[in-house]
Amino acid sequence: MKVVFSHGKESGPWGFKIKRLAEIARQQGCDVDSIDYTNLKDPDIRVERLLAELEKEVDDFILVGSSMGGYVALAASEVVTAKAVFLMAPALYMPGFKKQQHASKSPHIEIVHAWSDGVIPAENSIKYAQQADCTLHLVSGDHALNDVIETVENLFDQFLTRALTT
Repeated sequence: MKVVFSHGKESGPWGFKIKRLAEIARQQGCDVDSIDYTNLKDPDIRVERLLAELEKEVDDFILVGSSMGGYVALAASEVVTAKAVFLMAPALYMPGFKKQQHASKSPHIEIVHAWSDGVIPAENSIKYAQQADCTLHLVSGDHALNDVIETVENLFDQFLTRALTT
């Protein structure tokens, strides 16, 4: 199983959160990849890059995205069937983003979002989670989720365990 990470607008492919979560994925026996979008500002062009990378995959994969990367992972999961999708403060329902409605093919989606996110309102994740009937974890903290990284790690570890056994 491969876990494919998509970073946010202001981050890079091996930022703080991705490094931490990638280690958890490796401990659970997964291969890990993180797509580099640093030269792309347009979220929908990032989706195209992710889909091009996923065309090479022969095995099942799990998509993980943070902020704009959450939008990218979710939008890609409408075209390909990811075994599961894990989103952190996903940039959903944002002005200027092409897709405003999402219909993922993935059978298992979980979201972590902070109540005090000043970049992407928690209400956006609440709205999507209600429409998709998926699991949503609302935590204390801000958009980066760095102050609650241990909580995010625990949630991701549990998510991955469930995804790998279904």
